[in-house]
Amino acid sequence: MARLVKKTATGPKEVKVGDKSVWICMCGLSKNQPFCDGSHQKTANEESNKIYRYNDDGSRAEVNE
Repeated sequence: MARLVKKTATGPKEVKVGDKSVWICMCGLSKNQPFCDGSHQKTANEESNKIYRYNDDGSRAEVNE
């Protein structure tokens, strides 16, 4: 069963572990969950009032609710 999970963050969240930083994916696109792999860069020009679906090949399509 497929699910639409709406995420509004367009960048990672920094979590401090001792003196090191770990970056956690907040956009939902990382192939290395829960860690950021830079995939959030694809969200840079999203329009805030639209919903997008990202495909495995990296392309995106607007979702009409």
